[in-house]
Order: sequence, then structure tokens, then C-alpha cells
Amino acid sequence: MTIYLPIAELSVNVFIILGMGAAVGFLSGMFGVGGGFLITPLLIFYNIPPVVAVATGANQVVASSVSGAISHFRRGTLDMKLGTVLLIGGLVGATIGVYIFSWLRRLGQLDLIISLLYVIFLGTVGGLMLAESLRALRRAARNEPAPLKRPGQHNWVHRLPFKMRFKKSKIYLSVIPILALGFGIGILTSIMGVGGGFIMVPAMIYLLRIPTNVVVGTSLFQIIFTTAYTTIVQAATNYSVDIVLAFILMVAGVIGAQYGVRVGQKLRGEQLRALLGLLVLAVGVRLAIELIVTPDDFYSLAIGG
Repeated sequence: MTIYLPIAELSVNVFIILGMGAAVGFLSGMFGVGGGFLITPLLIFYNIPPVVAVATGANQVVASSVSGAISHFRRGTLDMKLGTVLLIGGLVGATIGVYIFSWLRRLGQLDLIISLLYVIFLGTVGGLMLAESLRALRRAARNEPAPLKRPGQHNWVHRLPFKMRFKKSKIYLSVIPILALGFGIGILTSIMGVGGGFIMVPAMIYLLRIPTNVVVGTSLFQIIFTTAYTTIVQAATNYSVDIVLAFILMVAGVIGAQYGVRVGQKLRGEQLRALLGLLVLAVGVRLAIELIVTPDDFYSLAIGG
């Protein structure tokens, strides 16, 4: 069954799009990531124009994140105060990111920049997460004690000024790194169509020392509003949000996220990190291959604008 996408200007198989949305929603609920790092490359692989894939992918992230965040809120694993500080930085970053997106589009370099950013970020983050989680799994198999680094332990980040107490997370931390993290994620959301959870979750755990049990829900909370804001601004500025494609992805993503949360609750932290690291790395490798291999057609025709 095919359906025509008015903004992307092509026909697609609706069941394939539903499958993409459900799979990404499942991963969103399971890992606490928005899923944009996966849905945007998947749409590009399916010949959706990158400009449309980025803007519409961000819209799908909203639905999956809402579904997952509600489940975490009910479980009491969402720090609203911490999420709000992240959100403030995220909205500022998203605003700047949309202007960068428009500038790159006018230069005609947007497609290349998007692909390169994905390869760099996914390769780096996926490799680091996989290496760390494999070490943790080996320690668990040998019954070795875990390192003494625990959530709440102080490092250079905790010596920064303008501290605030987050009772839910049980930490006393400067708002500077939190705002900076949200700002960076906001820019990535606008340019790459990602929720940024694949960077935010590791950063909150390893850099800010926030307890893992509240990281996932808090990450999803920030992702909801940053991606929603980005979608609205992208639609108004670049006219690149395909509402038909977005609706199909949203419906499937909401359903998939509910099942993902249930599965994620049954797995240990190191297992979740290993699976997410593998997934992130695999997508990065796939995009790198696309950039390196010789294309089937050396020339293509496109309408400028």
C-alpha cells in the first residue's frame, strides 16, 4: 500500500514507514533516547530528501518521547527541575541551530554536512559506549567490584559556580554544564533532526554523575519540548516538515515506545548501554559506507530552492 508525501514529493510504502516508526519508538522507550539519530538516517536510506528527513524526523521524536516520558513520570523516575534547566539551554540552542540549518541549505552543503555529522557523532559516541559497557560486562562476569566512581561523586564539573540542588536526582550541581549540555543538544536537534539522547544520556551519567534511574526519564522530558519547538520553527522557516509522513511515524512511535519501556526495565544498565552502543555504531558505519562507496549514478537532477 503506497501513500504520497506532499512535501517529500514521492510515494512510499506505508507499512515500511509504520515499521520504522514502531522500531524507533521501541528503542526510544527502551534506551531513553528520542530516536532521531536512527529515524533520520533510515528515512534518508529510504530516499526521503535529507532536508525533509531532518525536520520530519524531529517531529516523530516528539511522539516517541512523550510516550516514554509519561511512563517514567508514573514510575517516579523523572526529575522535572533538572529537565527544565536542560530545556532552557535546549530552546536557545535550537533557535540558533535552525538559522545554521537555513544557512547551510542556502550554501547547498546541507546533505553532506548532515551525513558527516552523523558519522562523527555516532562513531565516537557508539564506540565509547560500547567499549565502556563491554568492560562493565566483563567485570560482572568475573564478579569483580565496580569502580569507585559513583553518581554524585565530585569531579571538575562539580566545582563550577551557580549551584542548584536537585532533590529528585539527589545532586547539588552547577547549572552551567546543564545549560551547556542542553544548548548543544538543541543545536544538534535543529541540524541533525535528533533528540540528542544518544549524547545526553551518557553525558548525564558519566560527566554530571546523575543517577541512572532518573537519567532516562529526564532526558525524554527535555527532548519532548526541544524537538517540538524545532519542528514548529523548521516548518515556519524552511517549510520542510511533511505532515503526512510525520503523522504515520508518530502513531507507530507512540505504540512502540510503550513496549520499549517495559523491556528496558528488565535489562541491567550495562546491557542497555552495550546494546545502544552497538546500535549507534552500526548506524554510523552504515552512513560512512554511503559516503565512501561510489554511487550508482554520478549525476542527479534536482530542483533548487
